[in-house]
Amino acid sequence: MKVMKQLAVFVANRPGTLAEVCRILGERGISILGLAVADAVDHAVLRLVVDNPAVAVHILGEAGLLVLDTDVIAVRLPNGAGRMSELGMALSRAGVNIEYAYGGIGESDSEGTLYLKVQDVEKARAALEALGL
Repeated sequence: MKVMKQLAVFVANRPGTLAEVCRILGERGISILGLAVADAVDHAVLRLVVDNPAVAVHILGEAGLLVLDTDVIAVRLPNGAGRMSELGMALSRAGVNIEYAYGGIGESDSEGTLYLKVQDVEKARAALEALGL
C-alpha cells in the first residue's frame, strides 16, 4: 500500500475529450495507472493516477485544463470473495469513510482490465475490435 497523487481534470463532456487528454499525457511519456470518469450534463471530471503527477499537472495546465491534485491510497487487494468487505469493515472500524473508489493497474503490471460505460455499446465494440482488443 502507498499514498499516491490523483489528478482531477475538469473537461467538456463530449466525444474525443478523454482521447485528447490521453494524447497530451502520452506524448510526454506519462503513463496512466488508474482512471475514473464522472460525468455531468456539460462537463466531466477525469480522475487519473499517473506515473509522474508533477509533470502531468504542469502539461495539462499548459493545455488550458483545470487540474487539482489530492492524495489517494493505492492498495493491492488480492482477488477473492469478501476481500472488499474486509477492507471496508477495517476502515469502518477505524472511523474512516471511503469517499469513492475505482480500480486500476499497478505500476509493474503489463496489462489490466478497464471497465467502460459507453453511450453505444455496439459502436464501441466495433471500434475496439478494429484495434484488436
